[in-house]
Amino acid sequence: MTYTKKGYAASVKYKAEKIKRVPLDVQLSEYDTIKRAALDAGETVNGFIKRAIRERLARIDGAREE
Repeated sequence: MTYTKKGYAASVKYKAEKIKRVPLDVQLSEYDTIKRAALDAGETVNGFIKRAIRERLARIDGAREE
């Protein structure tokens, strides 16, 4: 898919307003483990990490309610 100038500008604006990049440094061996787990789950590394964070937050929220 190719971007038009208008589409590119809209994408940049959306990311500026809605997206926060979070740098994450991991050891290469740990990355390999994460990548393998993501592939086994049928996910990208990024998607796997995001899901893991959401699951952890849900557990924390659940513990607060008890």
